[in-house]
Amino acid sequence: MDFRDETSTGTGTGTGRKPRRGRALWRRFGRREGGSVAIEFAALVIPFSLLVFAILESCLAFAAQQMLANATDDVARQFRTGQLRPADLEANPDRVSEEICDRIKIVVANTCPGLEVDLKSYPTFADAASRRIRFKEGGDLDTDDFDTRPGQSGSKNQLRVFYRWPVITDFMRKSMSNLPDGTTLLFASVTWQNEPFDD
Repeated sequence: MDFRDETSTGTGTGTGRKPRRGRALWRRFGRREGGSVAIEFAALVIPFSLLVFAILESCLAFAAQQMLANATDDVARQFRTGQLRPADLEANPDRVSEEICDRIKIVVANTCPGLEVDLKSYPTFADAASRRIRFKEGGDLDTDDFDTRPGQSGSKNQLRVFYRWPVITDFMRKSMSNLPDGTTLLFASVTWQNEPFDD
């Protein structure tokens, strides 16, 4: 008997089983569903997280915007009725900013670091309406001509309030901010005519 032939034949058979074992292993792996939930979760967690954080950021910004608008209306009403007058600003030029900051401090950082105020008197309502928000070349808010100069009794005034609202979620900052420093610009404005009061 020639053992070399049998050994050779046996070796050939063993080599032929290896590809079949590999194919069978892949078929069993393909039929396994134990990790499907983990794979589906990994595929959905990123877009789901983006959606959740976008909703939270939008809700916070909307709440801050509403509080800013309410604070602007309240301060403008005090000027309109004579509770606040130009003499009050002469004694304290930051009085308007302080009044607004005090009304929105529940949703902003201490001392309201992103607050900008522009209060001016105009000859007509058309002149007040012609005012536009100006931006610098780099895209930041232009505050060079901002001032706090309200008019006397019977004058027409406009109060414009801006706040640089920070985007809290880091990876959402680029897509949700509209200023170069990564913040979102909130804005509120009121135009009115002062009531007849004693100057």
